[in-house]
Amino acid sequence: MNDKQRMNASSRVALAALLHDLGKFAERARIPEAQAKDADGNIRQAIEAQLACPEWKGRRTHIHAAYTAIGMDLLETHLPELVGEDMAPFAPWREKNADDSIINAAARHHRPDTFLQWIIASADRLASGFEREEFEAYNQAPDEDPQRNLNHYTTRQWTLLEGIRLNERVETREYRYPLKPLSPEAIFPVPAKVCETGDKAAAQARYLELWNQFQAGLKAIPGSHRANLPLWLDHFDSLWLAFTHAIPSATAGIAGNVRPDVALYDHSRTTAALAVALWRFHADQGHDTADIKEQLRAQWDRDRAGFEASRLAWESEKFLLIQGDFTGIQDFIFAGGESQRQVARLLRGRSFHVSLLSELAALKVLEALDLPPTSQVVNAAGKFLIVAPNTLETVGKLRAVQADLDAWFLAHTWGQSGINLAWLPARADDFRHGQGESPFRGLIRRLFEQLEAAKLTRFGLCDEKPPEAIYRGFLGSFKREQGECRIDGRSPGTVALEKDIWVSELAADQIDTGKWLASEDRLFISRSSIVPLSENQTLKQLRLPIFGFHVLFTRDEERTGKFGAEARSGNLARAWDFSLPASADAPLWNGYARRAINAFVPKFSETNAWESDRYQGLEDLDDFEPHPQAPKTLNHLARDDRRLDENGHWVGAEALMTLKGDIDNLGLIFQQGQERPTFARMAALSRQVNAFFTVWLPWVCRKEFPNTYTVFAGGDDFFLIGPWHSTIKLAQRMRDEFARYVAHNPDIHFSAGMSMTKPGLPIRHLGQLAEKSLDDAKKVSGKNAVTSFGFAVPWPQFDQLMTREESLGRLSDELKLSTGYLYGLLNLTDMAAGQTRPENALWHSRFAYRTRRMLEAKVRNEGDRDATERKRRQLQQELAVEIANSGIEKHGAAYKIALFTHLYQQRD
Repeated sequence: MNDKQRMNASSRVALAALLHDLGKFAERARIPEAQAKDADGNIRQAIEAQLACPEWKGRRTHIHAAYTAIGMDLLETHLPELVGEDMAPFAPWREKNADDSIINAAARHHRPDTFLQWIIASADRLASGFEREEFEAYNQAPDEDPQRNLNHYTTRQWTLLEGIRLNERVETREYRYPLKPLSPEAIFPVPAKVCETGDKAAAQARYLELWNQFQAGLKAIPGSHRANLPLWLDHFDSLWLAFTHAIPSATAGIAGNVRPDVALYDHSRTTAALAVALWRFHADQGHDTADIKEQLRAQWDRDRAGFEASRLAWESEKFLLIQGDFTGIQDFIFAGGESQRQVARLLRGRSFHVSLLSELAALKVLEALDLPPTSQVVNAAGKFLIVAPNTLETVGKLRAVQADLDAWFLAHTWGQSGINLAWLPARADDFRHGQGESPFRGLIRRLFEQLEAAKLTRFGLCDEKPPEAIYRGFLGSFKREQGECRIDGRSPGTVALEKDIWVSELAADQIDTGKWLASEDRLFISRSSIVPLSENQTLKQLRLPIFGFHVLFTRDEERTGKFGAEARSGNLARAWDFSLPASADAPLWNGYARRAINAFVPKFSETNAWESDRYQGLEDLDDFEPHPQAPKTLNHLARDDRRLDENGHWVGAEALMTLKGDIDNLGLIFQQGQERPTFARMAALSRQVNAFFTVWLPWVCRKEFPNTYTVFAGGDDFFLIGPWHSTIKLAQRMRDEFARYVAHNPDIHFSAGMSMTKPGLPIRHLGQLAEKSLDDAKKVSGKNAVTSFGFAVPWPQFDQLMTREESLGRLSDELKLSTGYLYGLLNLTDMAAGQTRPENALWHSRFAYRTRRMLEAKVRNEGDRDATERKRRQLQQELAVEIANSGIEKHGAAYKIALFTHLYQQRD
């Protein structure tokens, strides 16, 4: 079997495993085709049930297995060919009912008989973390919970995030995911009473509506891609995510140990990864399939097959968990030379490249090991996890891939950044869940420890024989007239950006990427450079191959079909849709595999491309093209919070705000937060944490904060740049929505740092200031804090300070408070915070004196002296309560957050 044949065979195993629970979707939808009768009057569902469903107390259980066969039959027209002569490793017969057909392998996971059926059945059980005894009980469990008047139709998926606890374990079941396609709106849980009722008919109708949408979505995958199995499977995986992310995988026994908190997608995806690795472990080493079938059977039926066979199945290290980690992200994004040209495009391009490099490194591993896209179970924020067979061949190929990755990063980032690979063997026993220090909890801990160790051994510098010539020839690579790259300050300048401005190929590609992101929405990854079809065709293709892959930006490919031949020939390795959500509730599915590697780019609107007054003096910036939909530069963003006062003058500070944050205690959340961790739950938790920053955040920026640049956002962290005051509001909005996203779980929160700067500051300084602000926030007791204007406070206190700022603004407008009076409050705040000096205790009396003098000038005596005095005292009391008591006395020096926020809005 050559590499292509092995890849195709692995993809077929993956597809069978991915769809093994298709019947849960189809059965809950009560698809009418299941009730069709054959010529003898036999109902299709009953026929399939006899083949696929186990029997308990005289009745068939787990009827969904029968629906898997029926569903795959219905979808066959738009799937890669499921029958034929070349279906390896499945039976090469033309009949779908062949014992070892791909359909039977998927459908008979509850009643396996052949080697391949046992491969998928075992992977299904390992993904759920089942013990042998637990699975026997699950295989007989009812599908209803009489105490809650719910069944497998009406039960909605619980949220994993609600149940995470780092301290005292509290069982909560108050929130559910609505049964809707994936969208910015649908990723948020809602109270159970909103979407979970006992109305069985309505629940089935909702499932049928979702099923019909899924079928229609399947037709959107380009037909030319069906002949390229890994390419098509990558598309299908995104479709499967879009329509099964909120379908609970398991509902049987929900009154007991089986909890509906894992999506059908996450269970299917991890099952597919484990099934391919398990099959390849035995197939690559030529093991006897009959012997392995009995070994797998023994794994779940020890009494029948014997202890020794059962022990071999549980304790053999058949799996290899491969982690990838992008190190030096900050250095990669914020590296800077002397030129500040096209800084906005450069930031966009570099941020995109972080995600792109991680994706392509994972693809490099998958291709080297002949593994399908479903073998990659995690990819977020520069980290990925791939499941592979644990063979000597696998390890040898991984070492070669690491050498290729190292060579690329040494050549183009000079060792400042890199992607490290680390791999860990695992047994079937390691995937068992359990409370306390369960086998799987121990596996997670070892994975974290191994990745930390890998960061300290980059580029093989700690090996017995480290590379001898990493930087040999560095100085000789520079040409005197071109010098170093004016963008990163370290690479040879090889591309003329403009006259006398030379940059590296990587920097030039990053600038082009920043430009193309504003107009394109698809990314094509090919093994060879794609050649234009005609002289008139201009392709937006990066100059520099990345790990042997070529990258091309495009849009609307399905209408022109101009790359269909590349797909059929196998040159096209991946085709990714990175478009932003069209609306809050539109399904995130456009016919192509989806990658959340784009962020919102602020643009000038169609109707108001240029506000000459607001942006006066910025017309000739070197990175600005003044036309509708042109991306804004950071200089433009710095002015976007300014406003016209009643005299027609622009007021408000011209400034940017960087916002950097990450989720607190994420390592503990993954290692200790779940009561019953499993492989599927771990993958689901990673996906859900990532979705807030990659699905919701770009949407809310587009809809409500259109002047915000997302430098990066994904995994557990984010870095944003925008107009200073809008960014403060966005930070508050993110904090509030994140609390809603995690079902108001007090143990899951993020900290953030904000840093206000003038436009034109070198980008490396922006990164350093943002990092310092975030570090200060993390030092607050309990974290869950934010730094603003140099003061780190807990989020609840920050919200209070913003309320104080609003009240101060109201008083300032009513009383026309002078700038001098307001700036004087800054000194009083310092006095109140520094009680070590005796004279500072006088701050309150000084506040009263200054306020009285100010009011004497503001409130004039117009004849009625007593009325005037009462008015002055009333206002003094109001100012004292608002500023002195609720502001300075309560918050101390942190009250400056409110003061600065107000003052910078008034600056001329």
